[in-house]
Amino acid sequence: MKKKSAKGKNDDLRSEYDLGELLKTGVQGKYADRYREGTNLIFLAPDVAEAFPTAEAVNETLRLVLQLTKLRAKGGKPAKRK
Repeated sequence: MKKKSAKGKNDDLRSEYDLGELLKTGVQGKYADRYREGTNLIFLAPDVAEAFPTAEAVNETLRLVLQLTKLRAKGGKPAKRK
């Protein structure tokens, strides 16, 4: 596979920025640990993702499952199985 030439690239960097200077002082992954601490990223299977249009829909459903699990653990009626 051939590499694209520098002329063919679509460069979004503004002309007033010097990429060489930016890369000299930049630190790769500087905030990665801090980001990971506050982030729980979960990948849903495609069929599950289709059932939930938003993250809030997923969270609402999971909260309901947690509530039902707690009720059952407290001695509520067990669900009938077919």
